[in-house]
Amino acid sequence: MDDLTARLWKSLSGRVQWRLAFLRQATFMIGVTGVVRDADGRVLLLRHRLWPDGRQWGLPSGYAERGETFEDTVVREVREETALEVRTGRLVRLTSGYRLRAEVAFEAELVGGTLRVDRREILEAGWFEPGALPADLMPSHRSLIAGAP
Repeated sequence: MDDLTARLWKSLSGRVQWRLAFLRQATFMIGVTGVVRDADGRVLLLRHRLWPDGRQWGLPSGYAERGETFEDTVVREVREETALEVRTGRLVRLTSGYRLRAEVAFEAELVGGTLRVDRREILEAGWFEPGALPADLMPSHRSLIAGAP
């Protein structure tokens, strides 16, 4: 039976193989976060309108769109939420194990723009010294800022 399955699989075009594999696998959302710092080492934090009370402060975050690189997601999300332009740096975290979501975080540096928040998603934004972060900052974002894996 295994030999028959292998022959059948190999007889299919790559496109059909890919489609079948896609339908068989779990579909995940990819949450992408940017640890954005300015030239003075301060970190950009946002108070998110849609996040739970007591944990509304966090880093710029959002979900990757189909066909978008994770680095491009950071650039897009920061621009949409704050009107700032950033350049992504190194990958600082990749985690999975959530039900249908994986999380990716990148360092990013400010390269331009004027801070202007999207009021539909963001209540306020500011630049914070790493030693003076809001008390209700999301714990996983606190560890990203501190450089913990």
